[in-house]
Parts: sequence; C-alpha cells; structure tokens
Amino acid sequence: MTTRTTFPFPTESAAIEAEQEERQIALEYLAEAWNSADTDGVDTEALAHAALFAAIATLVRDYGEEAVAKLIGNIPDRISNGEYTLDRVLQ
Repeated sequence: MTTRTTFPFPTESAAIEAEQEERQIALEYLAEAWNSADTDGVDTEALAHAALFAAIATLVRDYGEEAVAKLIGNIPDRISNGEYTLDRVLQ
C-alpha cells in the first residue's frame, strides 16, 4: 500500500495576500526613509526623482528594458484615472 504525502503549499489567495503584505511593508520603509530625508532638508522633488530612478533601474535590471517600457507606457492613463492621487474623493 502506498501512502501519499501532501505538502502544505500556499493557495493562490494566500500568495497574493503575502505579496500585498510585503508591498505594504516596503512602502512603510520607503515612507520612513522619505520622511527622514525630508526632515533633513532634502528637497521633495529631488527625492521623487531619485526614487523614480532607483525604482525604474531596479525593474530594468530584473525584467529588462522592453518589459519596463511597456509598464511605464501605461502610467499616463493610470495617473489620469487618479490611481496616484492620494487625496481623491471616490463617489
């Protein structure tokens, strides 16, 4: 008689939840660094440019120029749709 061992693999929803949690933690780290630099007098526009450069360079390293160009190409529509507006009112 053969017994079958099953391993506890995360479900798809658990994997998505874990990814969202990790992104939230990353955002909290970035907010802390941003606030520290702002407190030290670093211009917020300079911070924004540096953050964008670091993010895009990391994505290019990990996914390649073409894939990132496609991703970045979608950003204008997302901005227009309010996805990056922090104080927008949803009705």
